Amino acid sequence: MKESKKIEHCEAIRPLSVPKLATSYPDTLLLEEARNLFFVANGFRLEDYAAPTFTIGILGIPLKFPNTASRKRVVPLHDLHHVLTGFGTDWMGEAEIGAWELRAGCNSFIAYFLNGSGVVIGLFLSPRRVWRAFLAAKGQRTLYRDPVPYECLLQMTVGEVRQRLGIPPHGLIP
Repeated sequence: MKESKKIEHCEAIRPLSVPKLATSYPDTLLLEEARNLFFVANGFRLEDYAAPTFTIGILGIPLKFPNTASRKRVVPLHDLHHVLTGFGTDWMGEAEIGAWELRAGCNSFIAYFLNGSGVVIGLFLSPRRVWRAFLAAKGQRTLYRDPVPYECLLQMTVGEVRQRLGIPPHGLIP
């Protein structure tokens, strides 16, 4: 089988919900457009924010947890942080965004808990990447403490929100 045929075959059988490792969204996109691309790339849906439960796969086993009111407040902003920084949604990306959010500023128990949990996992997988993400957050802020309402943030460009939070153009991924 030729190399191009092998690649086409692999692309055809790859599930659409495989998480992107790291993506830099253009500064000129509206944050809402970038968020929607992030959803498509990662198999997420807007309706998931309001769902009564959420599922995490651990060692191939899907585990359901209650989607509490405090988690429902945190996750939409957390997802925007993925868009703004470029950190992925695999275990390592969650550890990186967790380290970044912990240093840049959390404001609720659930944010500290989720981010701390991600960092602990990441310290086993790649402590250097976790440390780099933590260092990268110096002087930056999160949306958790930003007074701009979520719907207004979505109408700003990715670049405008990065600038508000002190995130460099094109995010934090190398």
